[in-house]
Amino acid sequence: MYKEPIFLEPVFQERIWGGQKLKTEFGYEIPYDHTGEAWVISAHPNGPSRIANGPLQGSTLKDAWEQHGELFGEAAKGGEDYPLLVKILDAANDLSVQVHPDDTYAREVEGEPYGKTECWYVIDAEEDAEIIFGHHAGSREEFKQMVDSGQWDDLLRKVKVKAGDFIYVPSGTIHAIGKGIVILETQQSSDITYRVYDYDRTDDQGNTRELHLDSAIAVSTVPHETVEIEQKQTNKDGLTSNRLVQQEYFTVYHWELDGEVDQAVAEDFLQVSVLDGQGEITMEGTTFTLKKGDHFIVPSTVEHYHLSGKASFIVSHP
Repeated sequence: MYKEPIFLEPVFQERIWGGQKLKTEFGYEIPYDHTGEAWVISAHPNGPSRIANGPLQGSTLKDAWEQHGELFGEAAKGGEDYPLLVKILDAANDLSVQVHPDDTYAREVEGEPYGKTECWYVIDAEEDAEIIFGHHAGSREEFKQMVDSGQWDDLLRKVKVKAGDFIYVPSGTIHAIGKGIVILETQQSSDITYRVYDYDRTDDQGNTRELHLDSAIAVSTVPHETVEIEQKQTNKDGLTSNRLVQQEYFTVYHWELDGEVDQAVAEDFLQVSVLDGQGEITMEGTTFTLKKGDHFIVPSTVEHYHLSGKASFIVSHP
């Protein structure tokens, strides 16, 4: 029986808007000058994480999900793909304005198992950094007309953000992460993106990136809707837990550890990312060191664990 955390190695993605903060802030050995994303907990075929320890070392998370479903409890018994994907994004430049489909559109049009609802925890943001979150069009006809005529300043809704902010982004929401922002993103395990606007920028060969306007218009929520989320804070011994969101696809928490705490595993499995600090996790009498930039899964086969140290985490489960 597997009785230890499943540590995962990040998979890096080159992006036109990426930078160097995944190296300078997290100490990762990044492969590109413009490294935009670290897929830190991923079973997606476009970037599956490899397991770094234990009996399954060297296997991918996708392999573990398909061959060792007991590690993921009831969540793995439906025969579906691993449901979630966790990334860290370094937006050295503005991301494209984009939108993602829901499950129905993803399955019927793209032949993919999941649409993409996501959420962002802002790890770092430069002064006056902002995101695009939603739009001002009142109808789909007005939305299409404003897109066709390039009325971006009038159409797009901009919101300033700072470190510690949390944004829930349901499928159908027009959005973009702005320059100077580093986020941890928890999302459905989907890589479907429809670009609406890319600032007319070009790559090294002078080519613009493809836009997907018909699909974007079809899946966008019009008028824009902001879903109200209820956060809830609890305290236990040395751990302060703030539930950031509890919605259909995932529940996400921010944990602040200052001391020690015994925890019981009540979910099928937990995804854990260490944002800052250091500590230790003990399972079945074996202690593992935790540091900033570590990412691991607490499997269903573990009933209790002990945390100690001074650190902050983002924790999630389906």
